[in-house]
Amino acid sequence: MKKIFVISLALVLFTGLWSFVGTADKTIENLKAAFIGESTASAKYAAFAEQAKKEGLIQIAIMFSATSKAESIHANNHKTVLEKMGAKADPVKPEVKLKSTKENIQDAINGESYEISTMYPGFITTAKAENANDASKSMRWAMETEKKHLTMYQSALNALNSGNVKTLPKLYWLCPKCGNIYNEAKPESSCSFCSTASNRFIKFDK
Repeated sequence: MKKIFVISLALVLFTGLWSFVGTADKTIENLKAAFIGESTASAKYAAFAEQAKKEGLIQIAIMFSATSKAESIHANNHKTVLEKMGAKADPVKPEVKLKSTKENIQDAINGESYEISTMYPGFITTAKAENANDASKSMRWAMETEKKHLTMYQSALNALNSGNVKTLPKLYWLCPKCGNIYNEAKPESSCSFCSTASNRFIKFDK
């Protein structure tokens, strides 16, 4: 009887352990999707920056250069978390369709709006439910930065429509750890998302 009890207990523990190991499967899928999305956005925004330069819209070009790097940092963070979870990010070969800068900005607004309102909130909820804390943090950093991107893009579109592009910022600072972005002459002493010291920030002004 004692032997049967021990065997039964072992089976229960094994089953519970197996269930625990597999609980992050959905988060892994979501991280892969987020990695593709961020990698694609980084490539798009780099191309958008070049298009803006061709149109003589230097302030918008600088903005897109900074946000492109931010998306690259988000993608790398997602990739790092995937590797910690024993998975690999799928290779990405983005295809970018360039249009006018005005249309490119609207495309960027559409993409950021989706990530903020739908994609990342759902992904973060799943990650929390699956106790995937590193994934939740990486996604949260990305989502909060995308909110800033959206505001910047909307301001850029308004300025372009009103002929006031030169009033847009010419200087951006980027946190190398989480991708947080600042469009002010002197950012706070440390990143508000991950506490990285501002002397490590990446400067974008050309």
